Amino acid sequence: MRRPSLRPYDGLDNWTQGDTVSPDAMVMHFVGASALILVAAHAAGWLARLLKQPYIVGQLTAGIALGPSLLGSVSPDAYRALFPSEIGPALTGFAQFSLVVFLFAVGYELDLKILGARARTAVTVALAAFVVPMAVGSGCAVLFRDQLHQLGMPRDLSPAMVVFAGVALSITAVPVLTAIVRENNLSRTVPGIVAVSAAGLLDVVGWTVLAGALLDSGSGDHAIGWQARVLITVGFVAAMILVARPLLRRLLWHTRMEPSLRMALLIGFALGSAWVTQSIGLHVIFGALLAGAVVPREKGGTLDPDLLRPLNDVGSLLLPFFFVVSGQSVALDSMGSLGWVVLLVVTVLAVVTKIGSSTLAAGLTGLDRHDARTVGVLMSTRGLTELIALNAGFQAGLLSKPLYTVLVFMALATTLFTQPLLSLVRRQTEREQRRVRDEPAAARPAVPQVQDGAPADAG
Repeated sequence: MRRPSLRPYDGLDNWTQGDTVSPDAMVMHFVGASALILVAAHAAGWLARLLKQPYIVGQLTAGIALGPSLLGSVSPDAYRALFPSEIGPALTGFAQFSLVVFLFAVGYELDLKILGARARTAVTVALAAFVVPMAVGSGCAVLFRDQLHQLGMPRDLSPAMVVFAGVALSITAVPVLTAIVRENNLSRTVPGIVAVSAAGLLDVVGWTVLAGALLDSGSGDHAIGWQARVLITVGFVAAMILVARPLLRRLLWHTRMEPSLRMALLIGFALGSAWVTQSIGLHVIFGALLAGAVVPREKGGTLDPDLLRPLNDVGSLLLPFFFVVSGQSVALDSMGSLGWVVLLVVTVLAVVTKIGSSTLAAGLTGLDRHDARTVGVLMSTRGLTELIALNAGFQAGLLSKPLYTVLVFMALATTLFTQPLLSLVRRQTEREQRRVRDEPAAARPAVPQVQDGAPADAG
């Protein structure tokens, strides 16, 4: 008698019936596929860094290249041999694990105290960089619903779909932005501090709105309504803050725990929190972020390097699994001519609304035009955070596969544009400063330009 077939992988959380394979063969394929994923993704990241692009851009590109759209189209036999459908659950498990560890570290590093003296500027930039793209994205979803219907979306968009369209345009990727700020020596400058602070604040707002959209989407198999799930979510957040945080503080500060045991405890805590939010009807990302945010820092508010370093190492090592799993649902052949037009329009809107709103907000709060433009360009970075949000929306049924493909390429394009635009702004600033220096004193304006001539750390 034939045994029941396994449910092999066919894209993100999409399963079809297929033939069984032996456990040994499945393990062999998984080990080989894992070797290819790790080597290809990190080699692509290294190449991207040589091209003065973020490491994560290369990894995302490799994940898409190893998917059905490229490798599967060029060599279907090689694609099926390297990634047999039966190893899908294992790849998905590794992808989810890497995502939880990565976002746990992001939540642990999140510290809005960095706002400091620039709080007013950072808050204004964050709100403008969220509200304007959010309004444009949601408005376009309503106005162009017929075109979106041709890309597989329902003709009558639900409120959650409309909200998610706005969130997709408003996300800023804090990890990639931070890396770009460091690589361009902007960490101690006004635009660098404002951009990182505003992006952190924007992420809090963005994840909160996204959580509301997912709760309202009715995704998953839940016997209770979204109102009850909201109450459960609020209760869980309160329990994490009022119960889990004091317990962790006592364990971490008042017991001599071995580093390996402490790491196991905290990762287990993050995984448990992710499981709860997934069960509620949200996504593992919210549980991981919340777990990281409630873990107490060292006395004095400093980060624990013995905790942060291995978290970043594990997350960076395994994130390629997430990129490859994400790439399985990128379907270039499903876009058509309309899809490419939508991609162009969405990318232009994503760049213009982010840079424009952030630059204007930074200028209105006192930054000179050079620093304001730098803040605007930095806030346009999307990268991994955008991809995580898109995956959450796709799994919740808020995106069709063609529209998901469009938005993934938008995230890649806007991240690719960040470094060239930053270099362009820097060259323009240097030209203007050189022209001012070379200009005869008699020809200069009688009123000094205090803002443009202010030092970088001026208040």
